[in-house]
Amino acid sequence: MNTVDLIRKKRNGDPLTREEIEYIIRRYVAGEIPDYQIAAWLMAVYFRSMNDEETAILTDVMAHSGVMLDLAGAPGFPVDKHSTGGVGDTTTLVLIPLLAAAGLTVAKLSGRSLGHTGGTIDKLESIPGFRTDLSREEFLGQVERFGVALADHTEDMVPADRLLYELRDVTCTVDSLPLIVASIMSKKIAGGAKGIVIDVKTGEGAFLRELEDSRKLARTLVSIGSQLGRKISALITRMSEPLGSMVGNALEVREAIDTLRGKGPEDLADLCCELGAELVIAAGEAQSRQAAIARLHSLLSGGEALDKFQELVRLQGGDPKVVDDPQRLPSAAKTFPIRAAQAGVIAKLNALDIGRAASLLGAGRFVKEDRIDPAVGIQILAKIGDSVSVGEELAVLHVNEQQHLDEARGLVLSAYVIGSELAEVPPLIIDRITGN
Repeated sequence: MNTVDLIRKKRNGDPLTREEIEYIIRRYVAGEIPDYQIAAWLMAVYFRSMNDEETAILTDVMAHSGVMLDLAGAPGFPVDKHSTGGVGDTTTLVLIPLLAAAGLTVAKLSGRSLGHTGGTIDKLESIPGFRTDLSREEFLGQVERFGVALADHTEDMVPADRLLYELRDVTCTVDSLPLIVASIMSKKIAGGAKGIVIDVKTGEGAFLRELEDSRKLARTLVSIGSQLGRKISALITRMSEPLGSMVGNALEVREAIDTLRGKGPEDLADLCCELGAELVIAAGEAQSRQAAIARLHSLLSGGEALDKFQELVRLQGGDPKVVDDPQRLPSAAKTFPIRAAQAGVIAKLNALDIGRAASLLGAGRFVKEDRIDPAVGIQILAKIGDSVSVGEELAVLHVNEQQHLDEARGLVLSAYVIGSELAEVPPLIIDRITGN
Protein backbone atom coordinates (compact mmCIF):
# COMPACT_ATOMS: atom_id res chain seq x y z
CA MET A 1 0.00 0.00 0.00
CA ASN A 2 1.30 3.48 -0.84
CA THR A 3 -0.09 7.01 -0.85
CA VAL A 4 0.10 7.54 -4.63
CA ASP A 5 -2.04 4.46 -5.26
CA LEU A 6 -4.65 5.67 -2.76
CA ILE A 7 -4.75 9.15 -4.34
CA ARG A 8 -5.24 7.52 -7.74
CA LYS A 9 -7.93 5.19 -6.41
CA LYS A 10 -9.99 8.05 -4.99
CA ARG A 11 -9.31 10.23 -8.05
CA ASN A 12 -10.86 7.44 -10.13
CA GLY A 13 -13.95 7.45 -7.92
CA ASP A 14 -13.40 4.12 -6.18
CA PRO A 15 -14.32 3.71 -2.50
CA LEU A 16 -11.52 3.34 0.05
CA THR A 17 -11.43 0.56 2.66
CA ARG A 18 -10.95 1.08 6.41
CA GLU A 19 -7.39 -0.15 6.11
CA GLU A 20 -6.65 2.39 3.38
CA ILE A 21 -8.24 5.32 5.22
CA GLU A 22 -6.39 4.37 8.42
CA TYR A 23 -3.14 4.28 6.43
CA ILE A 24 -3.67 7.82 5.11
CA ILE A 25 -4.83 9.47 8.34
CA ARG A 26 -2.48 7.78 10.79
CA ARG A 27 0.60 8.29 8.64
CA TYR A 28 -0.31 11.93 7.98
CA VAL A 29 -0.77 12.66 11.70
CA ALA A 30 2.58 10.95 12.34
CA GLY A 31 4.25 13.25 9.78
CA GLU A 32 5.04 10.43 7.39
CA ILE A 33 2.99 11.74 4.44
CA PRO A 34 3.77 15.24 3.10
CA ASP A 35 1.17 17.98 2.81
CA TYR A 36 1.27 18.01 -0.98
CA GLN A 37 0.11 14.39 -1.20
CA ILE A 38 -2.68 14.90 1.34
CA ALA A 39 -3.70 18.04 -0.56
CA ALA A 40 -4.03 15.91 -3.72
CA TRP A 41 -6.06 13.32 -1.80
CA LEU A 42 -8.35 16.02 -0.37
CA MET A 43 -8.97 17.39 -3.85
CA ALA A 44 -9.79 13.88 -5.07
CA VAL A 45 -12.30 13.54 -2.23
CA TYR A 46 -13.70 16.99 -3.06
CA PHE A 47 -14.45 16.01 -6.67
CA ARG A 48 -15.26 12.29 -6.20
CA SER A 49 -16.83 12.52 -2.71
CA MET A 50 -17.25 9.53 -0.38
CA ASN A 51 -20.15 7.22 0.30
CA ASP A 52 -21.64 7.01 3.80
CA GLU A 53 -19.59 3.95 4.73
CA GLU A 54 -16.33 5.70 3.79
CA THR A 55 -17.42 8.86 5.63
CA ALA A 56 -18.23 6.87 8.77
CA ILE A 57 -14.84 5.16 8.63
CA LEU A 58 -13.04 8.48 8.09
CA THR A 59 -14.94 9.98 11.04
CA ASP A 60 -14.08 7.07 13.32
CA VAL A 61 -10.40 7.03 12.32
CA MET A 62 -10.11 10.80 12.83
CA ALA A 63 -11.80 10.56 16.23
CA HIS A 64 -9.26 7.94 17.32
CA SER A 65 -6.28 9.95 16.05
CA GLY A 66 -5.84 11.45 19.53
CA VAL A 67 -7.22 11.22 23.05
CA MET A 68 -10.77 9.92 23.46
CA LEU A 69 -12.75 11.21 26.45
CA ASP A 70 -14.10 8.43 28.66
CA LEU A 71 -17.31 9.54 30.38
CA ALA A 72 -18.02 6.16 31.97
CA GLY A 73 -17.46 7.67 35.43
CA ALA A 74 -19.87 10.54 34.84
CA PRO A 75 -23.40 10.47 36.26
CA GLY A 76 -26.41 10.35 33.98
CA PHE A 77 -26.61 10.16 30.21
CA PRO A 78 -23.78 12.07 28.45
CA VAL A 79 -24.97 14.40 25.68
CA ASP A 80 -23.53 17.01 23.33
CA LYS A 81 -24.76 19.53 20.80
CA HIS A 82 -23.25 21.22 17.78
CA SER A 83 -24.28 24.25 15.76
CA THR A 84 -23.02 24.91 12.25
CA GLY A 85 -22.74 28.57 13.25
CA GLY A 86 -24.76 31.72 12.91
CA VAL A 87 -25.27 35.28 14.12
CA GLY A 88 -26.47 35.82 17.68
CA ASP A 89 -26.35 32.06 18.17
CA THR A 90 -26.39 32.00 21.97
CA THR A 91 -27.91 28.52 22.24
CA THR A 92 -24.94 26.80 23.90
CA LEU A 93 -24.86 29.26 26.81
CA VAL A 94 -28.53 28.53 27.51
CA LEU A 95 -28.80 24.89 26.47
CA ILE A 96 -25.87 23.45 28.43
CA PRO A 97 -27.06 24.55 31.91
CA LEU A 98 -30.65 23.78 30.87
CA LEU A 99 -29.73 20.17 30.05
CA ALA A 100 -27.72 19.87 33.24
CA ALA A 101 -30.72 21.11 35.22
CA ALA A 102 -32.76 18.38 33.51
CA GLY A 103 -30.37 15.78 34.94
CA LEU A 104 -28.33 15.05 31.81
CA THR A 105 -24.53 14.96 31.78
CA VAL A 106 -22.98 17.61 29.52
CA ALA A 107 -19.28 17.55 28.64
CA LYS A 108 -19.09 20.31 26.02
CA LEU A 109 -15.99 21.28 24.07
CA SER A 110 -16.48 24.45 22.03
CA GLY A 111 -14.50 26.77 19.78
CA ARG A 112 -13.74 30.42 19.06
CA SER A 113 -15.15 32.72 16.43
CA LEU A 114 -13.84 33.14 12.93
CA GLY A 115 -15.57 35.24 10.30
CA HIS A 116 -19.08 36.54 10.95
CA THR A 117 -20.16 33.77 13.36
CA GLY A 118 -19.62 33.97 17.11
CA GLY A 119 -17.62 31.53 19.22
CA THR A 120 -18.86 30.11 22.52
CA ILE A 121 -15.42 30.24 24.15
CA ASP A 122 -15.07 33.97 23.38
CA LYS A 123 -18.49 34.60 24.88
CA LEU A 124 -17.69 32.72 28.09
CA GLU A 125 -14.35 34.49 28.44
CA SER A 126 -16.18 37.82 28.61
CA ILE A 127 -17.25 36.70 32.11
CA PRO A 128 -14.52 38.00 34.48
CA GLY A 129 -12.27 35.13 35.58
CA PHE A 130 -14.04 32.38 33.60
CA ARG A 131 -11.55 29.64 32.64
CA THR A 132 -12.00 27.71 29.41
CA ASP A 133 -8.47 26.24 29.29
CA LEU A 134 -9.23 23.26 31.51
CA SER A 135 -6.83 20.33 31.45
CA ARG A 136 -8.34 16.99 30.49
CA GLU A 137 -8.15 15.88 34.14
CA GLU A 138 -9.90 19.06 35.35
CA PHE A 139 -12.55 18.77 32.65
CA LEU A 140 -13.39 15.12 33.35
CA GLY A 141 -13.22 15.63 37.11
CA GLN A 142 -15.74 18.46 36.93
CA VAL A 143 -18.07 16.41 34.73
CA GLU A 144 -17.87 13.42 37.08
CA ARG A 145 -18.55 15.51 40.20
CA PHE A 146 -21.04 18.06 38.91
CA GLY A 147 -22.36 16.68 35.61
CA VAL A 148 -21.39 19.68 33.48
CA ALA A 149 -18.29 21.38 32.04
CA LEU A 150 -17.73 23.69 29.07
CA ALA A 151 -14.21 24.26 27.80
CA ASP A 152 -11.96 24.88 24.81
CA HIS A 153 -10.73 22.01 22.67
CA THR A 154 -7.41 20.49 23.74
CA GLU A 155 -4.52 19.97 21.33
CA ASP A 156 -4.39 16.21 21.93
CA MET A 157 -7.99 15.58 20.83
CA VAL A 158 -8.64 14.78 17.16
CA PRO A 159 -5.30 16.11 15.84
CA ALA A 160 -6.25 14.73 12.43
CA ASP A 161 -9.07 17.26 12.16
CA ARG A 162 -6.84 20.20 13.06
CA LEU A 163 -4.20 19.19 10.51
CA LEU A 164 -6.68 18.41 7.76
CA TYR A 165 -8.70 21.59 8.30
CA GLU A 166 -5.63 23.81 8.05
CA LEU A 167 -4.84 22.15 4.72
CA ARG A 168 -8.44 22.26 3.50
CA ASP A 169 -8.54 25.98 4.25
CA VAL A 170 -5.67 26.71 1.83
CA THR A 171 -6.62 24.18 -0.87
CA CYS A 172 -10.27 25.22 -1.43
CA THR A 173 -11.60 21.90 -0.15
CA VAL A 174 -13.47 23.18 2.93
CA ASP A 175 -16.94 22.77 1.41
CA SER A 176 -16.75 19.02 0.77
CA LEU A 177 -19.69 17.23 2.39
CA PRO A 178 -17.83 14.11 3.65
CA LEU A 179 -14.95 16.24 4.94
CA ILE A 180 -17.37 18.60 6.73
CA VAL A 181 -19.23 15.70 8.30
CA ALA A 182 -16.05 13.91 9.39
CA SER A 183 -14.71 17.13 10.91
CA ILE A 184 -17.88 17.77 12.94
CA MET A 185 -18.63 14.21 13.98
CA SER A 186 -15.07 13.13 14.83
CA LYS A 187 -14.99 15.74 17.61
CA LYS A 188 -18.40 14.64 18.89
CA ILE A 189 -17.35 10.96 18.89
CA ALA A 190 -14.05 11.75 20.64
CA GLY A 191 -15.98 13.79 23.23
CA GLY A 192 -17.68 10.66 24.55
CA ALA A 193 -21.32 11.69 24.14
CA LYS A 194 -23.98 9.02 23.67
CA GLY A 195 -26.66 11.47 22.58
CA ILE A 196 -26.03 14.27 20.08
CA VAL A 197 -28.20 17.00 18.58
CA ILE A 198 -27.04 19.08 15.62
CA ASP A 199 -28.39 22.56 14.88
CA VAL A 200 -27.92 22.97 11.13
CA LYS A 201 -28.41 26.63 10.22
CA THR A 202 -29.70 27.71 6.83
CA GLY A 203 -30.09 31.16 5.26
CA GLU A 204 -27.99 34.26 4.62
CA GLY A 205 -26.14 34.16 7.94
CA ALA A 206 -25.39 30.42 7.84
CA PHE A 207 -22.43 28.41 6.58
CA LEU A 208 -24.82 26.82 4.07
CA ARG A 209 -27.33 29.32 2.66
CA GLU A 210 -29.42 26.95 0.53
CA LEU A 211 -32.00 24.79 2.29
CA GLU A 212 -31.30 21.66 0.23
CA ASP A 213 -27.58 21.88 1.05
CA SER A 214 -28.43 22.21 4.74
CA ARG A 215 -30.86 19.30 4.54
CA LYS A 216 -28.26 17.10 2.84
CA LEU A 217 -25.68 17.96 5.52
CA ALA A 218 -28.18 17.21 8.31
CA ARG A 219 -29.12 13.85 6.83
CA THR A 220 -25.50 12.84 6.40
CA LEU A 221 -24.54 13.90 9.92
CA VAL A 222 -27.40 11.86 11.37
CA SER A 223 -26.57 8.87 9.18
CA ILE A 224 -22.90 8.86 10.21
CA GLY A 225 -23.67 9.37 13.90
CA SER A 226 -26.18 6.51 13.82
CA GLN A 227 -23.69 4.20 12.10
CA LEU A 228 -21.20 4.95 14.87
CA GLY A 229 -23.69 3.99 17.59
CA ARG A 230 -24.90 7.40 18.76
CA LYS A 231 -28.46 8.55 19.37
CA ILE A 232 -28.50 11.55 17.08
CA SER A 233 -30.92 13.96 15.48
CA ALA A 234 -30.68 17.29 13.69
CA LEU A 235 -32.87 20.36 13.44
CA ILE A 236 -32.60 22.62 10.39
CA THR A 237 -33.15 26.14 11.69
CA ARG A 238 -33.53 29.55 10.09
CA MET A 239 -30.57 31.93 10.07
CA SER A 240 -31.91 34.52 7.63
CA GLU A 241 -31.99 36.99 10.55
CA PRO A 242 -29.99 36.92 13.81
CA LEU A 243 -31.23 34.66 16.59
CA GLY A 244 -32.38 36.60 19.65
CA SER A 245 -31.61 40.30 19.93
CA MET A 246 -27.91 40.49 20.86
CA VAL A 247 -24.80 40.01 18.71
CA GLY A 248 -21.51 40.25 20.57
CA ASN A 249 -19.80 38.39 23.38
CA ALA A 250 -20.76 40.05 26.69
CA LEU A 251 -24.06 41.17 25.13
CA GLU A 252 -24.92 37.54 24.37
CA VAL A 253 -23.98 36.46 27.88
CA ARG A 254 -26.46 39.06 29.19
CA GLU A 255 -29.11 37.70 26.86
CA ALA A 256 -28.35 34.12 27.94
CA ILE A 257 -28.82 35.13 31.58
CA ASP A 258 -32.14 36.79 30.73
CA THR A 259 -33.24 33.65 28.87
CA LEU A 260 -32.22 31.38 31.74
CA ARG A 261 -34.29 33.65 33.98
CA GLY A 262 -37.29 33.06 31.73
CA LYS A 263 -37.25 36.60 30.33
CA GLY A 264 -35.19 36.27 27.14
CA PRO A 265 -36.21 36.45 23.48
CA GLU A 266 -38.89 33.95 22.57
CA ASP A 267 -37.05 32.57 19.53
CA LEU A 268 -33.90 31.81 21.54
CA ALA A 269 -35.80 30.13 24.38
CA ASP A 270 -37.97 28.12 21.99
CA LEU A 271 -35.00 26.89 19.96
CA CYS A 272 -33.07 25.83 23.08
CA CYS A 273 -36.07 23.86 24.34
CA GLU A 274 -36.61 22.24 20.93
CA LEU A 275 -32.95 21.22 20.69
CA GLY A 276 -32.89 20.10 24.30
CA ALA A 277 -36.01 17.97 23.83
CA GLU A 278 -34.11 15.81 21.34
CA LEU A 279 -31.55 14.93 24.01
CA VAL A 280 -34.06 14.53 26.85
CA ILE A 281 -35.86 11.95 24.70
CA ALA A 282 -32.57 10.27 23.73
CA ALA A 283 -31.78 9.93 27.43
CA GLY A 284 -35.16 8.30 28.07
CA GLU A 285 -36.27 11.15 30.35
CA ALA A 286 -39.50 11.93 28.45
CA GLN A 287 -42.00 9.97 26.41
CA SER A 288 -42.83 12.70 23.89
CA ARG A 289 -41.38 15.87 22.43
CA GLN A 290 -44.24 17.90 23.86
CA ALA A 291 -43.52 16.63 27.38
CA ALA A 292 -39.78 17.23 27.00
CA ILE A 293 -40.29 20.77 25.67
CA ALA A 294 -42.72 21.61 28.47
CA ARG A 295 -40.29 20.33 31.10
CA LEU A 296 -37.43 22.40 29.71
CA HIS A 297 -39.54 25.55 29.58
CA SER A 298 -40.46 24.98 33.22
CA LEU A 299 -36.76 24.72 34.14
CA LEU A 300 -36.24 28.13 32.53
CA SER A 301 -39.20 29.80 34.19
CA GLY A 302 -38.49 28.12 37.54
CA GLY A 303 -34.88 29.27 37.78
CA GLU A 304 -33.25 25.82 37.96
CA ALA A 305 -31.36 26.33 34.69
CA LEU A 306 -30.12 29.75 35.86
CA ASP A 307 -28.82 28.15 39.08
CA LYS A 308 -26.89 25.61 36.99
CA PHE A 309 -25.35 28.39 34.91
CA GLN A 310 -24.26 30.21 38.05
CA GLU A 311 -22.75 26.98 39.36
CA LEU A 312 -20.90 26.44 36.08
CA VAL A 313 -19.48 29.97 36.22
CA ARG A 314 -18.32 29.44 39.82
CA LEU A 315 -16.77 26.03 39.10
CA GLN A 316 -14.68 27.45 36.25
CA GLY A 317 -13.37 30.44 38.14
CA GLY A 318 -15.76 33.06 36.85
CA ASP A 319 -17.53 35.75 38.84
CA PRO A 320 -20.89 34.17 39.81
CA LYS A 321 -22.26 37.60 40.74
CA VAL A 322 -22.72 38.41 37.03
CA VAL A 323 -25.85 36.25 37.14
CA ASP A 324 -27.53 38.61 39.60
CA ASP A 325 -25.79 41.73 38.32
CA PRO A 326 -25.01 41.55 34.56
CA GLN A 327 -23.60 45.09 34.82
CA ARG A 328 -20.42 43.39 36.05
CA LEU A 329 -19.85 42.19 32.48
CA PRO A 330 -17.75 44.35 30.12
CA SER A 331 -19.68 47.22 28.52
CA ALA A 332 -18.82 49.48 25.60
CA ALA A 333 -17.88 53.13 26.04
CA LYS A 334 -20.46 54.47 23.54
CA THR A 335 -23.67 53.49 21.81
CA PHE A 336 -24.91 54.64 18.42
CA PRO A 337 -28.54 54.08 17.37
CA ILE A 338 -29.52 53.05 13.86
CA ARG A 339 -32.86 54.62 12.90
CA ALA A 340 -35.45 53.81 10.26
CA ALA A 341 -35.48 56.18 7.30
CA GLN A 342 -39.06 55.22 6.38
CA ALA A 343 -42.15 53.79 7.98
CA GLY A 344 -43.31 50.28 7.24
CA VAL A 345 -42.78 46.63 8.17
CA ILE A 346 -39.43 44.86 8.40
CA ALA A 347 -39.45 42.52 5.40
CA LYS A 348 -35.85 41.34 5.64
CA LEU A 349 -32.97 41.46 8.12
CA ASN A 350 -29.77 40.08 6.62
CA ALA A 351 -27.95 38.13 9.33
CA LEU A 352 -24.69 38.07 7.37
CA ASP A 353 -24.49 41.88 7.23
CA ILE A 354 -25.21 42.10 10.96
CA GLY A 355 -22.49 39.55 11.72
CA ARG A 356 -19.97 41.38 9.54
CA ALA A 357 -20.83 44.69 11.19
CA ALA A 358 -20.31 43.20 14.64
CA SER A 359 -16.94 41.83 13.57
CA LEU A 360 -15.91 45.26 12.25
CA LEU A 361 -16.68 46.70 15.69
CA GLY A 362 -14.36 44.09 17.24
CA ALA A 363 -16.80 41.36 18.31
CA GLY A 364 -15.37 38.77 15.90
CA ARG A 365 -12.29 37.77 13.96
CA PHE A 366 -11.42 38.00 10.30
CA VAL A 367 -8.16 36.06 10.88
CA LYS A 368 -7.18 33.84 13.81
CA GLU A 369 -4.78 36.44 15.22
CA ASP A 370 -7.40 39.19 15.61
CA ARG A 371 -8.14 40.28 19.19
CA ILE A 372 -11.73 40.11 20.41
CA ASP A 373 -13.30 43.05 22.26
CA PRO A 374 -15.82 41.38 24.60
CA ALA A 375 -17.85 44.54 25.20
CA VAL A 376 -18.83 45.55 21.67
CA GLY A 377 -21.61 44.36 19.41
CA ILE A 378 -25.09 45.08 18.15
CA GLN A 379 -28.47 45.09 19.86
CA ILE A 380 -31.31 44.28 17.48
CA LEU A 381 -34.51 46.15 18.32
CA ALA A 382 -36.62 45.38 15.22
CA LYS A 383 -36.91 42.04 13.44
CA ILE A 384 -38.83 40.59 10.50
CA GLY A 385 -42.56 41.30 10.82
CA ASP A 386 -42.18 44.29 13.17
CA SER A 387 -43.77 47.62 12.24
CA VAL A 388 -41.56 50.71 12.52
CA SER A 389 -42.07 54.44 12.15
CA VAL A 390 -39.72 57.06 10.69
CA GLY A 391 -36.83 57.69 13.09
CA GLU A 392 -37.57 54.64 15.23
CA GLU A 393 -34.50 52.74 16.46
CA LEU A 394 -33.85 49.56 14.51
CA ALA A 395 -30.62 48.61 16.28
CA VAL A 396 -27.98 50.00 18.62
CA LEU A 397 -24.24 49.70 18.03
CA HIS A 398 -22.12 49.16 21.17
CA VAL A 399 -18.74 50.67 20.32
CA ASN A 400 -15.28 51.22 21.79
CA GLU A 401 -12.99 51.87 18.82
CA GLN A 402 -14.62 53.98 16.09
CA GLN A 403 -12.20 53.15 13.28
CA HIS A 404 -14.78 51.07 11.35
CA LEU A 405 -17.92 52.68 12.76
CA ASP A 406 -19.17 54.18 9.50
CA GLU A 407 -18.71 50.92 7.62
CA ALA A 408 -20.47 48.96 10.37
CA ARG A 409 -23.32 51.48 10.43
CA GLY A 410 -23.72 51.14 6.68
CA LEU A 411 -23.86 47.34 6.89
CA VAL A 412 -26.57 47.43 9.56
CA LEU A 413 -28.64 49.91 7.55
CA SER A 414 -28.30 47.77 4.42
CA ALA A 415 -29.29 44.66 6.39
CA TYR A 416 -32.80 46.06 6.90
CA VAL A 417 -35.39 46.02 4.13
CA ILE A 418 -38.59 47.88 5.07
CA GLY A 419 -41.74 47.13 3.10
CA SER A 420 -45.23 48.57 3.05
CA GLU A 421 -47.17 45.38 3.79
CA LEU A 422 -47.23 42.99 6.73
CA ALA A 423 -44.37 40.54 6.30
CA GLU A 424 -44.83 36.84 6.99
CA VAL A 425 -42.37 35.63 9.60
CA PRO A 426 -40.78 32.38 8.36
CA PRO A 427 -40.67 29.43 10.76
CA LEU A 428 -37.66 29.12 13.05
CA ILE A 429 -37.46 25.33 12.74
CA ILE A 430 -37.69 24.17 9.14
CA ASP A 431 -37.08 20.45 9.38
CA ARG A 432 -36.20 17.67 11.82
CA ILE A 433 -33.99 14.74 10.84
CA THR A 434 -33.74 11.65 13.03
CA GLY A 435 -31.89 8.34 12.96
CA ASN A 436 -35.19 6.67 12.18
